[in-house]
Amino acid sequence: MLRGIGAHAELDEDAFNDGAWILSIGGAQQSHVNLVHPEEIFYEYLRRIGNVLDLAGPPGAPLRVLHLGAGALTLARYVQATRPGSPQTAVELERELLDYVLAYLPLPEGTVLDTVTGDARAELERFGPGSFDAVVLDVFAGADAPEHLADSGYYQELLELLSERGVLLVNVGDDPPLAFARRQAKALAAVFGAAGGEVAALGDASMFTGRHPGNIVLAAVPYSWPADWTQSLLQAGPHPAAVLTGADLDAFAAGR
Repeated sequence: MLRGIGAHAELDEDAFNDGAWILSIGGAQQSHVNLVHPEEIFYEYLRRIGNVLDLAGPPGAPLRVLHLGAGALTLARYVQATRPGSPQTAVELERELLDYVLAYLPLPEGTVLDTVTGDARAELERFGPGSFDAVVLDVFAGADAPEHLADSGYYQELLELLSERGVLLVNVGDDPPLAFARRQAKALAAVFGAAGGEVAALGDASMFTGRHPGNIVLAAVPYSWPADWTQSLLQAGPHPAAVLTGADLDAFAAGR
């Protein structure tokens, strides 16, 4: 039982992929891990985040990554597999979840990961400005979002943790008409725009009609969004992929 949310965590083998496991919390599937091939990501939105991490530095070069919300540490495993020796930190509210996952699903050999138990905002004070090349925020969905993790002040704090060429990646799960996702896109664009940066929204192309539930990944950078990133992400998928920037992102955020 996870005391903070009053739900049970359970690990089950993936019947279709040898060496893969599924983490469920409260009966809902939350994470998928492939111990044999950690470079393979099953969930669509995590694959999109992984694709951005692939672009966040020279291929194979270590990145300093902060994971806010640990789950089964799928992305931490991916970063170690694709960028060996990357110094990573994971902040998770539920110590029992971290202990459970690490007891049954060991990390890839050589993984450098510090784990911190605590609130994803309160624990930021332990990190200095420019401490990370990438920050991944994956702790909430729609109406269930803790307010203190979904406001402009928090995004400003995360911006300050990024290196000059860093990237913030925010997973937003939402239901039609995607009011929460639109608000988060607008808030991020305001914070990063004031710092000379830009925001992109990544997802299945159908998500941006506002008629379907699902996940949108918001990628924010404190510099001009690289045009070649857009093309790389569209090609990498999962398909059909969409990447909204500039006026297209503004229109989505405004509900147009």
